[in-house]
Amino acid sequence: MAATCFVQPLDLIKNRMQLSGTKTSTMSIVSSIVKREGFLAFYTGLSAGLLRQGTYTTARLGTYAWLSENASKDSQPSVLIKALMGSAAGCVGAFVGTPAEVALIRMTADGRLPLAERRNYKNVFNALVRIVREEGVLALWRGTIPTMGRAMVVNAAQLASYSHTKEVLLNNGYFQEGITLHFVSSMISGLVTTAASIPVDIAKTRIQNMKVVDGKPEFKGTIDVIVRVCRNEGLLSLWKGFFPYYARLGPHTVLTFIFLEQMNAMYKTYFA
Repeated sequence: MAATCFVQPLDLIKNRMQLSGTKTSTMSIVSSIVKREGFLAFYTGLSAGLLRQGTYTTARLGTYAWLSENASKDSQPSVLIKALMGSAAGCVGAFVGTPAEVALIRMTADGRLPLAERRNYKNVFNALVRIVREEGVLALWRGTIPTMGRAMVVNAAQLASYSHTKEVLLNNGYFQEGITLHFVSSMISGLVTTAASIPVDIAKTRIQNMKVVDGKPEFKGTIDVIVRVCRNEGLLSLWKGFFPYYARLGPHTVLTFIFLEQMNAMYKTYFA
């Protein structure tokens, strides 16, 4: 949640780029937001972003820590086992965090819509209540399958690459335990995660923001989104928003793991 306070503007830019449906650039999105909505608009949806981390990230990191502790009793698990544990942790976290994710996508996307089509949620709790009232409780888990798919890819890449990179750098004497090691491991992890996960993130984002007209949803599922993006916008559009995505995910990964490592150290010193 602390990391999200720093990177919320980048998350908003990334979501707007993925929803644009046309070729665009980071600077054109930033310029449009500043002109039409003002600087404070970059923090639109912050309450949803915080709730998402409080549910999704708490669940995924807790699950991964528990799995890792059990797998490390006899020997260090391989990269493949770490990736599988990361996937399982991401799957659990995604299911828990999907309602906040749906609210976040809609709140960050609202400013790009015409005034008559905006949802105008006041905060994440208002968004959740209105979604249930207007669309039914199951709408809170709209896009759960692509969200879980994305989370499995993200966490397999992020958690496995972070822990393995950290282990390699320590064992080969490049760094000693400390913030520098955590920073380098996190930046490498963020790059690996961005390249692996952005196509499924685009599918997730568009499904969660779609509107249902006359009972007919805009997209049939993840594969339908990916096929239509490739057909209408080109293959490379699956990595649309790569730089704001990495600019968001890189620092977010760094800050998350640095905060986490410091809190773990405090826990071991004062409580364990």
